[in-house]
Amino acid sequence: MSARPTLLVIAHGSRDPRHAATVSALCARVRALRPGLRVEVGYLDFNAPSVPRVLERLSAEGVRDVVALPLLLTRAFHAKSDIPAALREAVSRLPLLSVHQAEVLGPSSLLTDALERRLEEAGVRPGDRRSTGVVLASAGSSDPEAIAVIAETAREWRRTAGWCAVRPAFASASLPRTADAVRALRAEGVDRVAVAPYVIAPGFLPDRIAAGAREAGADVLAPVLGAAPELAHLLLRRYAQSLRSRQDLPTLVA
Repeated sequence: MSARPTLLVIAHGSRDPRHAATVSALCARVRALRPGLRVEVGYLDFNAPSVPRVLERLSAEGVRDVVALPLLLTRAFHAKSDIPAALREAVSRLPLLSVHQAEVLGPSSLLTDALERRLEEAGVRPGDRRSTGVVLASAGSSDPEAIAVIAETAREWRRTAGWCAVRPAFASASLPRTADAVRALRAEGVDRVAVAPYVIAPGFLPDRIAAGAREAGADVLAPVLGAAPELAHLLLRRYAQSLRSRQDLPTLVA
């Protein structure tokens, strides 16, 4: 058995089968990058296996050390409450298992690199940046910290990448909606508007983002981040950072 701690990727889950397929593809890419690393997937809801079932199986197989990595772009309710609670409950029943919760994926320049990859795939070229306004469309959150991170990501992306403008938008919980952000850029005289979904996998909220982009007549709609190579590298980066910090699970409870 490998001495490396097992990487447990924790995804939210969805009734949409595209969600689990995307998570599986992303984890397959991580395995290809690090063949000696065991990578497992657990879901908070809708999909199997659940996080507790995965941890129970790992413990029964003799695994003693796990890095639990939330497949989340911001540190909101799931990262602060749901995931620590699920891990704490499982560990209380599995005394031989040590679990360390890694940081969420964002913010990171690798995420904006992945966004740019998806925009290029949708037809945006480097020479278009000065005339293109981007709507950074996330799922949304009621957590002020998460909203502030999205807003800062938009500002920093515009500053470093040279877009005409980058505006945050949200599919739920917060405003503005994607369609409103597209219309606001049009009203400001932006020649070309592209919508970049800041979400990992397809599902209900990403579909709402796409509908808003179409409703407002955006010129470009990029695909979701999906199994972009930048995301696979970012998962491994967060895994390595967790190994260096070696924080105990109880310290992760907000």
